[in-house]
Amino acid sequence: MDLAVECYGLTKEFPKEEIYGLTSQVRRSAASIAANIAEGYGREATGAYVHHLKIAQGSLKELETHLILSARVGMTTVSQTQLAHSLITEVAKMLRSLIRRLQDGQNEREN
Repeated sequence: MDLAVECYGLTKEFPKEEIYGLTSQVRRSAASIAANIAEGYGREATGAYVHHLKIAQGSLKELETHLILSARVGMTTVSQTQLAHSLITEVAKMLRSLIRRLQDGQNEREN
């Protein structure tokens, strides 16, 4: 959730003509990460949870790409996106760890 809040703050400074372009893409991909984690957890089935965590991973990579693009086209600077990139790295590690743990537990139950 902190990552989404950070990204909403970053996009406030984006040009107004980008409201339906990169601004929207950054905000939607950032919000999608937390939403997919919550939705998967709410399904109360390990397989569905893992599936939604993997979707969250995809949204995370999408967000990372949008932020890199925003810096490359001059809408932000690398230093302005530094906190977001740090949070992306942190969330990516947590997602990988959680997916691995859930899959290992699922494999143990099957054996």
